[in-house]
Amino acid sequence: MTQAQQPMSFVELDGKDLPAYCPNPAMPVWSAHPRVYLPIEANGEGKCPYCGTIYKVKPGTHAHGH
Repeated sequence: MTQAQQPMSFVELDGKDLPAYCPNPAMPVWSAHPRVYLPIEANGEGKCPYCGTIYKVKPGTHAHGH
């Protein structure tokens, strides 16, 4: 018997969402873990080391300067 593979979901980020961090504000309180900032500048995506959530920058997005 083979197991169906589910497509991996991810959180898509816009320029206003940077710098990227997890847990994000949309996550429920019960799933909270220590906040970790994700280095997504190199390839446009990152994975949370705590919960495994994948974050990707929307195509064509530019980070806003601070």
